[in-house]
Amino acid sequence: MTTELFYLTLTALLAASLWIPYIVGTNMVVSDPGPDFIRPPDLRERPEWVHRAHRAHLNLLEQFVPFAALILIAHTLNIQSAIIAWCAAIFFWLRVAHAVGMISGLTQFPVRPIIFSAGYIAILVIGFVVMTSG
Repeated sequence: MTTELFYLTLTALLAASLWIPYIVGTNMVVSDPGPDFIRPPDLRERPEWVHRAHRAHLNLLEQFVPFAALILIAHTLNIQSAIIAWCAAIFFWLRVAHAVGMISGLTQFPVRPIIFSAGYIAILVIGFVVMTSG
């Protein structure tokens, strides 16, 4: 397995697991099960960290799709580059830092947007390498 696919796999597992804090937090608040079963609960009625957990999951999914697509395109075209490998590793660890910081509330403005933007830049670099390797 290449480094890029390894970090793609780790990122996919992170994305697949980030719903857990949200569900745990949502279920810690006792409410009438009827309306919550029909419609998800209003996040304003939950602790702040539950809302942040929801946003952390959504933020990861927003960046995961283009990251995964570019890694898979590079792999399919047999484009192997140390830059792609480093960007894949950096992207994963940025996403871990973003999720931990967002859910815990430890990262505030401007740190959280900087982490998100750095992940975006890693995606752009991967895309640039893929586009110029043809």
